[in-house]
Amino acid sequence: MSEALVDFTQSLPIWLQWAGVMLAAAIPFIESYFGTLIGILAGVPTPLAVAAAIVGNVASMLAFVFVASKARQKVLARRAGGEEIPEPSPRREKVKRMFDRFGVPGVSLLGQTVLPSQITSGMMVSFGASRNAVIFWQVISIIVWAIIFAMIGQAGVALLR
Repeated sequence: MSEALVDFTQSLPIWLQWAGVMLAAAIPFIESYFGTLIGILAGVPTPLAVAAAIVGNVASMLAFVFVASKARQKVLARRAGGEEIPEPSPRREKVKRMFDRFGVPGVSLLGQTVLPSQITSGMMVSFGASRNAVIFWQVISIIVWAIIFAMIGQAGVALLR
C-alpha cells in the first residue's frame, strides 16, 4: 500500500506533491510518520514532507475527536434516560487500561505504537478525557513521530546513495 501511495504522490505535479503526502498521512495507520517517509521517498523536500504529513494527520485526528465527542454526548444522554449501553470490545478495554495507567500524554505519545492516533484520540475522548487535552497531546505526538521518521527516512536515503 505504501508503494502505491509513493507512486500516487510521485504522479502528481511537483508543485502539488505535498498534497499527496497530506492525503496519505490522513489515512489511519499511515499517519504522520509513514506519510513523512512517503514524501521523502517520493522526492518531496523533507521539511515540506514533514509539514504536509503533520497537517494531514492532525486534520484527520481532529475529525475523529469531534465525532467521538458528539457520540459521547449522545451516549451520556441515553444513559441519563435509562437506556442500557452495550459492553465495550476487548480492544477498547485494552486502550482504557492504558489510558487509566498513562493518562492522555502517555497514550498520545505511546499509543501510536499500538493504534492510529485517530482511533486512540477518539477513544480517549469517549472515556471522558478533555477534548482539548487530547488534541494538544495528539498534536505533540504527531509532530514528534513525524520528526523521528523524517530522521529515519533521511538516514535511509543517505544509505542508498
